[in-house]
Parts: sequence; C-alpha cells; structure tokens
Amino acid sequence: MLQLIQAPVSLPDLTLPEVAVIVERVKLAKRLWRAHAEDGVEFGCELESPVKPGDTLWQTEKVRYVVRQEPEAVLEISLEIAPSAAAGIGWAVGNLHLELMAEATRLLTPDDRAVRQLLERILVPFRETRAVFRAGRFARGETLVATTKTDSVGGVVAVELGQSHKH
Repeated sequence: MLQLIQAPVSLPDLTLPEVAVIVERVKLAKRLWRAHAEDGVEFGCELESPVKPGDTLWQTEKVRYVVRQEPEAVLEISLEIAPSAAAGIGWAVGNLHLELMAEATRLLTPDDRAVRQLLERILVPFRETRAVFRAGRFARGETLVATTKTDSVGGVVAVELGQSHKH
C-alpha cells in the first residue's frame, strides 16, 4: 500500500522502533519521488520542501519510518597533511564548482571524473570508498562547524553550511 507523504512528521515519537527508508542523495534534493522502506512499505513523496536524513516520513503506533541517505561512491582525501594543503585542496575543488565535505580526518567528494583529474594533476593522493555524502558539511577536529544544533548540555552535535552555490 502506497503512503502519500506531503511533509515529514513534525513531532515524531522517538521511542518507536525505526524502519529505514533509504534514499539517494540526489533524490533527497527533490520534492517528488518514490521509495520503499526496509519492510517493503512504499512511499510516494509530494513534498512542499525536500526532506533531510533523519526526518520521520510517517509513523504508526508500532514504528516510525525514517529517511536515511544511501552511501555513494566518493573519493577520500586524508587530512594527515598541513592545514595549508587542505585549504588548497578545498579551494581547488571549489574553484571547479564541485562539492566537498570534511570530517575530522578526511575530505570527501563525489567520485567524479573531473575531481579525479584535478587530484591527479595537483598530485593529491585519494582512495575510492563509499560513504554518505553531505555537501557543505565541515568538521573542525571532532566538532562540526556552521549552522549549529546543540544537545541538552550545549554541545555541538550537527552543523552544516548547506549546498554549495550554483552558477
């Protein structure tokens, strides 16, 4: 049975068990899409605005259906380098209007031919892997920086700059 969704659940019951609705990053940016939950329930989304990973699409008395972003092919660049080198890599990727994400120990960018060519040209070692990619998410040490959300004791738990600008 298809569940038609127009907006995520505003006040989900976080005590309910979670059933994942795994969605590709590109699809998450859209307002119209379909997906199946891990238990086979089908969702048709006609959203007012895109949902984010962690949003509850729908819930019953027994479970809640939560959006989880599907890992994708990315290139990983180790941050065991000088800060100036990391800044230069970030500038080079951004100068091509490509997307980047930073974690405490690595930079991630979607596995794209243009990025591969750039990294090879500027002699930056990288490796292929799969990960959840969130453009504009940047970490400083163990803490993310940008738009912040805090936990009950005021510690930063998630922050994002958001999607890069488009030309």
